[in-house]
Amino acid sequence: MSKYIAKQPREIADCVNAYLQDGDLDGITTMFHPDCQIFFPPDQPPLMGLTGARKAFEGFMELKPTIKSDVFCEVINGDVALLRANWSVVAPDGAVLAEGQSTEVAKKLENGGWGYLIDCPNGPPALS
Repeated sequence: MSKYIAKQPREIADCVNAYLQDGDLDGITTMFHPDCQIFFPPDQPPLMGLTGARKAFEGFMELKPTIKSDVFCEVINGDVALLRANWSVVAPDGAVLAEGQSTEVAKKLENGGWGYLIDCPNGPPALS
């Protein structure tokens, strides 16, 4: 059972941050749909599935930064949602390591919470 569950799509990033602060990489992956695609870095092919979600966050585990997300758009249609947010990754010493504006599609998970289905931390990729 997941320790943190996003009851609303806008809560997903907060749950990811909570798992990050706990040092729980397996927990972070519970915030992603099994069929997820993560477009990071945006100029590379997407990371796929829970293995991709794990790979996306491995590098954060030792540093244990804080992920801050200010969701300014949340459109829910049944079990799917569109999110837009301003975000930042802040080091323990307060230095901003990265920031951007994301676009995400979330989907209801089997546990009743929400998870990312499509995660574009720097916005959607350009057509190729």
